Amino acid sequence: MTSLHAKALIAAMRITRRKNTFADVDKLRASFEKRQRPEDAAPPARVHRRVAVECDEIHGRPVYTLRPRTGGGSRHVLYLHGGAYVHQIQRDHWSFLTRLVERTGCTATAPVYPLAPAHHYDDTIAMVQAAYKETLGRTEPHDQILMGDSAGGGLSLVLARSLRKEGRPQPKEIVLLSPWLDITMSDEAQPELDRRDPYLAIAGLREAGALYAGSLDPRDPAVSPLYGDLQGLGRLSTFIGTRDVLLTDARRLRTRAEAEGVPLEYHEYEGMFHAWMIANIPEAHQASEQIARLVLR
Repeated sequence: MTSLHAKALIAAMRITRRKNTFADVDKLRASFEKRQRPEDAAPPARVHRRVAVECDEIHGRPVYTLRPRTGGGSRHVLYLHGGAYVHQIQRDHWSFLTRLVERTGCTATAPVYPLAPAHHYDDTIAMVQAAYKETLGRTEPHDQILMGDSAGGGLSLVLARSLRKEGRPQPKEIVLLSPWLDITMSDEAQPELDRRDPYLAIAGLREAGALYAGSLDPRDPAVSPLYGDLQGLGRLSTFIGTRDVLLTDARRLRTRAEAEGVPLEYHEYEGMFHAWMIANIPEAHQASEQIARLVLR
């Protein structure tokens, strides 16, 4: 049963018309200036009060690393944020990562990667690959976790495949949170899901995906990882909600994994919206505990 907190948050999204940014292509484009300001990407002061924060620069972009102030374990999470490849990391992401570091004792690194329309997939993937090699490259594979939400979930899968192609060891876990796995937004079930989703919409996602892909075929696995194989990757886990227009992508990934004989730990939350696990609601706390167990196992 959906909690009262979650119902209230969904109602607030409806009242404030949060969905309009993705339902209207012109409004999506208008959002770029506000949602790509470099000064807004840094962890807020409350994060610095709770965990140790370091900032490096890779490919001219900031890369933030969060660590416990005392103690801590050997696990290292590379977290790739969502935002449809056109919006940068936001405060909810930092709060989620802070809770994860405090709960598990892990180190969490979050690259502020290049965004469309100024950049395309090749710039973004190159920067994320460099961030992995410079921050997790010397960490033992059994201590590495790739994790991301939405676009960052898809990008995590792309990164894992690039490591496989280079012959590098796979990370212990690949954790996909409400992942965006097919930028074509062409599944026949998505229009009905669009009507239920209080936040995302097909029109804006299709536009954002096209801007990110540039001249590349939008079905290429480099931008739509649903179309690539899953063999030889780290342990896969997916979290998705039934009020998310991307639900069909997650279910198709599960079907593909079954067809390929690849284990996939699949968590589908009834009534939950896109990326609910980084919000402050009971269902997010439940999902966060499951995610923490994946980091620690």
